[in-house]
Amino acid sequence: MRTEQITAKALKYVDNDRYKLSLLISKRAEQLSNGAEPLVKLEDKNSKVTDIALLEVAEGKVSIKSFLDDEE
Repeated sequence: MRTEQITAKALKYVDNDRYKLSLLISKRAEQLSNGAEPLVKLEDKNSKVTDIALLEVAEGKVSIKSFLDDEE
């Protein structure tokens, strides 16, 4: 699947708000960089953490709500 298609799918999970999507991807990419396990199967072991985070959002594996719950 192309990046544009994945992004369009991910935007549906954040009410088409690109700002929210970028924040969500940033937070999740930071977690992945710090050793969190990916929640999706990876075809390419050399995937960038931002690509993994975007795919996780597009598949509904992470959401803004999950990050808000962590901050409380």
